[in-house]
Amino acid sequence: MSPRGVAIPDVRERLFAAAERVVTRDGPGALTSRAVTSEAGVAKGALHAHFAGLDEFIGELVLDRFASTARQADQLASLVGQDTVKANLVTVTAALLTSVNPAMVTLAMTRPAAALHTRQGLEAGAPAFSAIQDSVAGYLDAESRLGRIPSGTDTATAALALVGTVHHLLMTSGPDGQPEPQQIVERLVTLLLGA
Repeated sequence: MSPRGVAIPDVRERLFAAAERVVTRDGPGALTSRAVTSEAGVAKGALHAHFAGLDEFIGELVLDRFASTARQADQLASLVGQDTVKANLVTVTAALLTSVNPAMVTLAMTRPAAALHTRQGLEAGAPAFSAIQDSVAGYLDAESRLGRIPSGTDTATAALALVGTVHHLLMTSGPDGQPEPQQIVERLVTLLLGA
């Protein structure tokens, strides 16, 4: 436990990571401010010192993870002209598939105040799936200019299909017997780009 009155570096991230562990291990119903602070090893009031309440905390966690995912997608721009287009897209989507905890997003959507906070953040311009889609489309446009994907490829639609599929896989992954999400993405990239 951190001593009282001592500043904790990256307290937001520490609390966010603790919340994800609680939800993953014990389920959404176990998420309370006390469970989060206990898991994070900080004072009981730490969450409320940084957030107006549990719903704002959950909404901010989801917005933070969406922003992190968007930053990962931005890395595509540095891969233009390197390796293969398929390999680059598969690498980035692999990171996207593990960057957001679907249980946290579901929890945020089932709590009206958390859902409202998340929606307001997105409406105010917080990066999320639209930013990711723009990064993928920009990457594909750049690769098209280099002649590395078939001419005439509708890059905007390909980006929408890829990001929409990743979003779907994030929210529905898990049943046994289903192909691994990464395999689905690889097949989709091949279908979209003939790669």
